[in-house]
Amino acid sequence: MDFEGKHTILLTLTSNEGASDFQTLSVNKQELYKEVLSVSKTWKNSERLMYVVGATKAEYLAEIRQIIPDSFLLIPGVGAQGGNLQDVCKYGMNDNVGLLINSSRGIIYASQGIDFAQSAAKKAKELQQQMAEILN
Repeated sequence: MDFEGKHTILLTLTSNEGASDFQTLSVNKQELYKEVLSVSKTWKNSERLMYVVGATKAEYLAEIRQIIPDSFLLIPGVGAQGGNLQDVCKYGMNDNVGLLINSSRGIIYASQGIDFAQSAAKKAKELQQQMAEILN
């Protein structure tokens, strides 16, 4: 099989409250999510890993970037789950931006009415404009 140009997404630290059930427990004298990051860096083709870190855990991103400064991060949870775009970018961006930010519920549930499409488009555009401002 040819895996060239393919990446693997590794769950690291989720936005939900249940993250504390396992992901922040101490393993080998560090939190499990840090152990996942540290060990996975040693794997063959680790440069093809992308890590999931929930947007509500933005304050953790500074330490995560110390462990994996150049890796790409998939960040779900901006919007409806309470993640803050500005904090995610402040703590998570690297020299190449390094973030793929996802806001699903904040967009798809923008309205329950017949104006759903317009409301969803408006929410998506607002988020896009906020991202553009941060990048400039």
